[in-house]
Amino acid sequence: MGYQQVKAKYEGMVDEGLGYVIAVTEVKVSPVGKIIPGDGAAYHKVEFSLLTFYPKIQEIVEGEVVEVADFGAFIRIGPVDALLHVSQVIDDFISYDEKQSVLMGKETKKKLTNGDQVRVRITAVSLGRAGSSGKIGVTARQPFLGKLEWIEQEVQKIKEAVEKKPEKKAKVKRK
Repeated sequence: MGYQQVKAKYEGMVDEGLGYVIAVTEVKVSPVGKIIPGDGAAYHKVEFSLLTFYPKIQEIVEGEVVEVADFGAFIRIGPVDALLHVSQVIDDFISYDEKQSVLMGKETKKKLTNGDQVRVRITAVSLGRAGSSGKIGVTARQPFLGKLEWIEQEVQKIKEAVEKKPEKKAKVKRK
């Protein structure tokens, strides 16, 4: 009975100090309790552990695009969705195709759509007051962030550039 009460009270809660409470684990209810006259309940001390997700500003996380809109994309990171605003997707003019639910760069032709895996940096966290769901803002406009395919292409270009660069021979002075 104690487990159900703790679970009902804490799971799904958003708290400024704890973050997002995902699950209640390891509940220990004291067998000795108190009875208060006129109250039909028995009160017991309870110790429990919580599994939480506490997003930190500047933290780099990976997630999946779960929704695309004209103003940006929602990225599922852990138990919550973060907003990747259209201005933070790539350094390019972005157009939105409502029929295909796609954000696309005008010059780069890079596309972002539902199901894409992305790496982003957390730029804003507002856990809010008790009862609210909180809000997280993220960016992908930094090196090695964005859709995982884009990052792989960027890394490959760097590898190719390094391999093409001729090695400099050390000059040896002779006396």
